[in-house]
Amino acid sequence: MDVILWEWLSFFVRWTHVIAGIAWIGSSFYFVHLDQSLKSRDGLPEKAHGEEWQVHGGGFYHMVKYLEAPPQLPEHVTWFKWEAYATWLSGAVLLAIIYYFGADLYLIDRSVLDISQWQAIALSVAGIGLAWIAYDRLCKSPLGKSDLQLAIAGFVFLVAMSWAYTLVFSGRGAFMQMGAVMGTLMVANVFFIIIPNQRRVVADLVAGRTPDGALGAAGKQRSLHNNYLTLPVVFVMIANHYPLAFATRYSWLILALVMLMGVSIRHFYNTRHRGLPSPWWTWIVTVLCGVAVVGLSSVGPSGSSAQTAAPVEVTELASAAEAIIQGRCSMCHAAEPFWPGIGTPPKGVRLDTAQDIASHAEAIRVTAILTHSMPPGNVTEITAEERAAVAAWIANLK
Repeated sequence: MDVILWEWLSFFVRWTHVIAGIAWIGSSFYFVHLDQSLKSRDGLPEKAHGEEWQVHGGGFYHMVKYLEAPPQLPEHVTWFKWEAYATWLSGAVLLAIIYYFGADLYLIDRSVLDISQWQAIALSVAGIGLAWIAYDRLCKSPLGKSDLQLAIAGFVFLVAMSWAYTLVFSGRGAFMQMGAVMGTLMVANVFFIIIPNQRRVVADLVAGRTPDGALGAAGKQRSLHNNYLTLPVVFVMIANHYPLAFATRYSWLILALVMLMGVSIRHFYNTRHRGLPSPWWTWIVTVLCGVAVVGLSSVGPSGSSAQTAAPVEVTELASAAEAIIQGRCSMCHAAEPFWPGIGTPPKGVRLDTAQDIASHAEAIRVTAILTHSMPPGNVTEITAEERAAVAAWIANLK
């Protein structure tokens, strides 16, 4: 496919993914908020669990929730599912466009594990599927009877998986793989648990049977998991633009802290929505986790060393750095990139002249020195000595 058409395909799929994700996250947050805000009172309809009055758009809304189902099924019911399905489907296509077709550039780092493109894709797809099987069995195990114990077990499971992926994929690839895993767990909860359970409740009502209350409880538990996973998933999706998050030695630990931040933020709002005293301590936890994330990102990339460039004249150092950057980076960062699948220089950054290189010195320092996100997966095999020489040149500019 023509590279320009490929770029536009990627753009429109990403746009669809963002729009669908906004719709899904918005409805998820709203219904968790609504569920936590429901209040019981005398005089509610039969089998009603609670009610809530809200004002929006110039009108009043009166919501009543039935834990199992109303005595009679209404003629029209709105099902909230396509937001989730559209988010996952567009995300899967985007994952294939960027990380599978561009596996050599974004998914594989041969200094981590020397595998072929198809091996990397197979490991990614299998890992996503196996993650759902393991998580689903964990929820259906005796641990599932305790929300707290299940949450702890799930957290340990995700952290262990994120660490394992750093041994397989590039830093960016491992991060995005975990985003795909968590997103898949969320949509699979909707597809395999929440919606089917609701359909069984409807079928029971139509048949005149009393719905099983365990079906609603299981759906609510999975919905709550989705609520707590949302913020970490959004972070991962944004983080592919920030190498200080994914291209560092402890990226798996950074992701663990981000998950804790997401939990603490959601716990604050979920508690407030229930009308309970606000747990302000959660913001202290969030800030401390954020500070720890920044600290861990400054440790440096995996495999970084203390090598330094040999002392040379300033002019020689500049010439050496220019030659290294042009030799290792300009195949993509040029007016007309010649790396397959790249039609324009990424982020508009050109490094094919000395002036261009000097103007982007700080960005080069972040992506190639403080982290090793560039070149992606070290596809051009830049050496530690070359990175040290570039670092020395940048230090001389200050």
